[in-house]
Amino acid sequence: MAEAVAQSKFSCPACGAEATWNPAKQALVCGFCGTESPAKLEAQSEGGAKIVEHDLVEALRSIPEASRGWETERVQVRCQSCQAISVFDPARVGQRCDFCGSSALVPYEEVKESIRPESLLMFKMSENQVRDAVRAWYSSRFWAPNALKSRALTDQIRGIYLPYWTFDAQVHAEWTAESGYHYYVTEVYTDANGNEQTRQVQHTRWVPSAGSLDHFFDDELVCASKGVDRALLEEVEDFPTKDLVPYQSGFLAGWVVERYQIDLLAGAQASRETMSTKTEQMCASQVPGDTYRSLSVALNWSGQTFKHILVPVWLLTYDFQGKSYQAVVNGYTGSVAGHYPKSWVKILIAILAVLALVAIIIVIGRHR
Repeated sequence: MAEAVAQSKFSCPACGAEATWNPAKQALVCGFCGTESPAKLEAQSEGGAKIVEHDLVEALRSIPEASRGWETERVQVRCQSCQAISVFDPARVGQRCDFCGSSALVPYEEVKESIRPESLLMFKMSENQVRDAVRAWYSSRFWAPNALKSRALTDQIRGIYLPYWTFDAQVHAEWTAESGYHYYVTEVYTDANGNEQTRQVQHTRWVPSAGSLDHFFDDELVCASKGVDRALLEEVEDFPTKDLVPYQSGFLAGWVVERYQIDLLAGAQASRETMSTKTEQMCASQVPGDTYRSLSVALNWSGQTFKHILVPVWLLTYDFQGKSYQAVVNGYTGSVAGHYPKSWVKILIAILAVLALVAIIIVIGRHR
C-alpha cells in the first residue's frame, strides 16, 4: 500500500481561513472569502497516484502501519443512539449525529487506526440537485400524507462519505447434479359422473450430469457502514468503481466520513458468500434438462484482491408526527430511496373504494 504522507489543514491562500472541498467546483473553497484553490490538490497528484488492488491473503495477515490513518488531523465520535462512527474536521463543534440526528455523541478512541481508503467516488450531485430530487421523490409517493410533500424537509440534507470494500476474485467451479427430463404418460381415470376419461401425467427421468465454470468477479461491493439503513443503500447502489479517483485528504475537507465498522475480514467473508451464491446460480444455469436436483459445487479461489473506498451519499433523517424516517440519495447517480409515513386517510379511502367496487359487482351479478 502507498506510504502515508503527513498533511496539514487546508488554508485559504488569500485570507488564511480554512478551505473545504467543493465537489461542484472541484476545488478547495474558502468559506470566508470564497477563494478557490485547486492547485493544492493538483500538486499532490504530481506523483501519479494510482488505484491499486491489494492482495487479500497478504493483507489479512498484516496491514502495514503506513496504510492506516487519515493523513490529516480528524475527530472521531460514536453515536450512542445508532452506533455510527463519524469522522470530521476538528474545527467542527456542537454537532448532532449526521445519521440519526441524536445529540448523544461520545469521543471514539481506536485501539489501532483504521485502514486508510486509497480511492473514492466524488460527489457528482450538487446540493440543489439533491433537494429537487428529494422533492420529486416525495411527490411521487402516492400513499404519503399531503402534509409531508409541503414541508421543507430538504433543509436537513447532509452529504456524507460512506466506507465500502471492493473484492476481486477468480473462481473455478466443478459441479455435479441430477438432470431431470420431463415426459408424459397417458392415464385413464373415472370422473365424478362415472365416465371414463384420459389425461396426460408428467413424469421425470433423472440422469447424472457434470460440468465446470470459470468466472472473474470484479469489484464486488461490500458496504462497511452501520449508520445507514442497509436496505435503502441496496436500492440506490450503483457506485461505478471505474470512476474512482485516488484518495487525497483534501477531498474530505469539510465533509463527514463514516469510519468502517465492518472490518476487512468480515467484509471478505460477506463477499465470499455473495460470490459463492452467484457462482452456484451460474452453475445451476448450466445444468441440462427441464429441471435439476442434488446440485453440488466445489469452488477454487485465486487472484483475491481488495480495495477500501469511500462513496458519496446525501442523507435525510427527519421526524414526522413523532416517528423518525430516513431517505438516502446516491451522490453520484442521484437515485433516491427512503422510508416515509403512510396516510391512513388515503388507505381508508382506498379500502372503501375497493369494497364499493366489490358490492357493485355483486349487485350486477345478481340482476343478470
